[in-house]
Amino acid sequence: MILIIDLCRKPDSLSKTEFVNPVAEIVDSCGVIFKIMHYKEISCEDINKADGAILCGTALKDNEFLNDIKLFDWIKTINIPVMGVCAGIQVISGVFGGKVVKDKKIGMTKVSCVADDPVISKKEEFEAYELHNYSVTVPDCFIEIARSDDGIQAIKHKEKSVYGVVFHPEVRNEWVLKNFIISLI
Repeated sequence: MILIIDLCRKPDSLSKTEFVNPVAEIVDSCGVIFKIMHYKEISCEDINKADGAILCGTALKDNEFLNDIKLFDWIKTINIPVMGVCAGIQVISGVFGGKVVKDKKIGMTKVSCVADDPVISKKEEFEAYELHNYSVTVPDCFIEIARSDDGIQAIKHKEKSVYGVVFHPEVRNEWVLKNFIISLI
């Protein structure tokens, strides 16, 4: 079961339709069982039952989750694959000691793979959609695996299957999420 984590300010907000449901549709298209939960409602039992987790993005001005980074410390200790999308990479970077930095981007960007990786580097270059007010610095225990002229686009933990992407793969790059899901099967 993949745990799809809603990082929006309120459970069942309108933003869930834009940022969470498209991820769920991609997971469903892979024939994998999933459960959508708001980050404030997740228990240790929910995490322990998961085979993987995807932390979804949020609306531009919805950054409340950044006040609750401690709720995500489980990412450091659990041994399941985790993918953070946009807001999700901000959570992952924060959990592992990176910084969230002001960096407003809206629109398409050209992404280049800078490290070999089965989830991201299936294509050397691709166009991706960005919608964010913040980006991240790469924590010491991560490597950068994709970037654009503007900066970091994807990171991966050096020892664990923990990924983060700044762009929104659910918009134009479903293959990124599908590759992540395939890595779980």
